[in-house]
Amino acid sequence: MGGDRGGRTRLGALLGAGLLLAACAQTGGVTTTGGVTTTGGVTTTGGVSGAGGVSGAGAEDGAGTAGAARAERAPSPPATTSPAAPAASPSPSPSGASATPAPGSGVTSSATPRSTPSASVGKGEGALQVLTYQGHVEFGSSGSRINWVSPFEERSGCVVRVDRVRTGEEMASRFAAGTYDVVSPSPDLAGLLVADGKVAPLDTSLIPEYRHIPKRLRELPGLREDGRVYGVPYLWGVNRVIYEGDGTRKAEALYAGAPAGIRDSPLSIADAALALARTRPDLDVDDPFQLTPAQLDAAADLLAEGDGPDRVYWNDSLDLVRALSSGPVRIAQALPYHLDLFRRAGRQMKVAPEGPVTGWVDSWMVSATSASPNCAYRWLDWMASEGAQRPAAAWTGLAPANPEACGGHARRICDTYRVRDGKGLRDVLFASRPARDCGSGGEGGGGTCTDYADWTERWKDLVK
Repeated sequence: MGGDRGGRTRLGALLGAGLLLAACAQTGGVTTTGGVTTTGGVTTTGGVSGAGGVSGAGAEDGAGTAGAARAERAPSPPATTSPAAPAASPSPSPSGASATPAPGSGVTSSATPRSTPSASVGKGEGALQVLTYQGHVEFGSSGSRINWVSPFEERSGCVVRVDRVRTGEEMASRFAAGTYDVVSPSPDLAGLLVADGKVAPLDTSLIPEYRHIPKRLRELPGLREDGRVYGVPYLWGVNRVIYEGDGTRKAEALYAGAPAGIRDSPLSIADAALALARTRPDLDVDDPFQLTPAQLDAAADLLAEGDGPDRVYWNDSLDLVRALSSGPVRIAQALPYHLDLFRRAGRQMKVAPEGPVTGWVDSWMVSATSASPNCAYRWLDWMASEGAQRPAAAWTGLAPANPEACGGHARRICDTYRVRDGKGLRDVLFASRPARDCGSGGEGGGGTCTDYADWTERWKDLVK
């Protein structure tokens, strides 16, 4: 997502006090002053266990790593990223602690995933540099029970330093300039890192918790290339169209010209393309994230036709709440989490009928130049476990990739996303980075599609 989120109160804290429910229920703005948030006459501070168990509590108590910044990232679809990045640098030799585990580091290297490990992960190097989005990793700074870093440090001996970013562009820049061991990119950036050799292929036999993640998520194209696995799924979400008013409205109504809320990301073009797949079969849209020039033009035109001064391009959940609570917007792109919030606040929100929807998965990857591959593998295993994903899901409002995390404070989130029975994964077209080469298919394109740079250019023309 684009846009700076600095100065906003963390959504998990708002939820913990029941405040966002008040925001959803009432008209009028949401303001923050000195860490105290006021909405419609309701004033509170964050960090209080909240309604419905959606508070982020559930992790073990602990102080976490000193000196790290507080997380402030609200549940959000993928952030936008720069269309290009520096060329790949070579993987280090075993003596340099390769991110693709090598015998000298205590972890056995593997070009493809192994069904049985040939070695166990060696002793941790003592430190781990983590790059992620704000809100995706918590260590107790937002409340002693909102902490899934300290348990990892205690069991691994790896001291974690977390750097957080607000946008995909910031993540791409920080990763290129830094010395990180692990990174949690959105799909558009993940595809770029894999293509440029910036992240290492993984030996999944050395990640025991990996097997608990559904096959559908493990085999997403954006996390694999040439038979190699590069990413371990962490949290996922889907984009739905929610609305208020009489009658039944289809997802295409989002582009009909009425004031609407649309997430501010080039990947929103895929949702418009998906609408065209239903209304313009002549365009032959198969994968909304791989579009020919003609299909991209049509999707961009659909978005432009419904544009106007009352359309809101939202960057985070508070933007969306404001738009639907105090403005003319009555239909919007949103997460199942948002729909649940509004309904619990007494708003008569409806959701467009079931059907194919777009979604995304945030994953964990290991840098190709990691100085701590053993700690990195231990981190990936921990972040794939229910012990980490349960509090992460409860705190972010996103679905855990590991269904075994669906207990405690994450139960309501899992029910909202239908995680436990796997039905929530049906009919979801998960995002991947748009690329020129889209195989032998593609209407009129002979396998030539548009890439992310094309999408970004079209989006900038729309959102000025």
